[in-house]
Amino acid sequence: MVANSLLSEEELTALKEGVSSGSIAVDTGYNQKVHIRKHDLASEDSSLGINTSALEMINERFLRLFRMGLVEVLRSTPKIVPLKAEIMRFGDYLRMLKAPLSVNMIRLDPLRGNSLVVIEPSMVFHSLDVFFGGFGTGGNKGPLAPTRMFTPTETRVIGIILDQFSKALSEAWAPLMKIDFKVISAEVNPQFAQIADESDLVMLCRFEVDSAEGAFIDLVYPYAALKPIRDILRSRVQTGDVNETSERTWRVELRESVMESELNMSVVLGQMQTNLYTLESLRVDDVLYFKKPDLARVTIQNIPAFDVDVGIVDSQLAIQLRNAVDLTGKPISTGDS
Repeated sequence: MVANSLLSEEELTALKEGVSSGSIAVDTGYNQKVHIRKHDLASEDSSLGINTSALEMINERFLRLFRMGLVEVLRSTPKIVPLKAEIMRFGDYLRMLKAPLSVNMIRLDPLRGNSLVVIEPSMVFHSLDVFFGGFGTGGNKGPLAPTRMFTPTETRVIGIILDQFSKALSEAWAPLMKIDFKVISAEVNPQFAQIADESDLVMLCRFEVDSAEGAFIDLVYPYAALKPIRDILRSRVQTGDVNETSERTWRVELRESVMESELNMSVVLGQMQTNLYTLESLRVDDVLYFKKPDLARVTIQNIPAFDVDVGIVDSQLAIQLRNAVDLTGKPISTGDS
């Protein structure tokens, strides 16, 4: 028997038998039509905390610099298009990929954790063909085996791409903060590059390469790396004249709405202190004596606001403001109002 149980063991047994036999109804109670949905607080989507617009501005700056860097080493300008930055589960992102890929785990100090740079093989083959004087048509003509490794020459081209990638990305982040780009490891299977748990959020920045069919380069940040600097990202977003005008209009309308809010104002004529014994001993017709202060106190929502004089104007009770007071009740200004 459970200690401090409200029901005895015999009562619990009888209740269980009654429910099993149907003699005790179990479909009674409140909120019978309410549906229950499982919610995991540990994996709650808090994507609204990060401003994706700021990252898209960084991506645009990065892409211009990356193209210029590739022109210097490849003597060709690939058509690379940035897609909208997207927040997703890391497990969902891994299911989008198919080996082999050039999966590079990188460190971006001082951001937390590791990030990923994923290069699709068609981009590698296209760059390899251009690097040796071709026209970028030497891409792969069929599906690759999942275990296919990159050759030393292909690995060298990947290194060239990553070198330009790191320079462009560091310079793109420079107006916000200085980052140190460092390659940690390289894989061909994305399942071996675990920068987060499958249920964790990541920020996907994809750049599609039009000159090579199906080619792309992904930059994947862990959400935990960007969350601590979300205020920096938010403050660096530049707004246009239209947004500034809209913000001013919104601020004016908000102020007008706040000014129409109703407040409870009380005028305290006096206060006194007593003890519990005296309070319990009070009877009808008892007289309590206290010293009336020179000024009454006005409180708004139970917060001290003004010291005032109380009088009569045109047969109506009225107050005249003498000075404002702070939260502790001390005067902060003097003079008639």
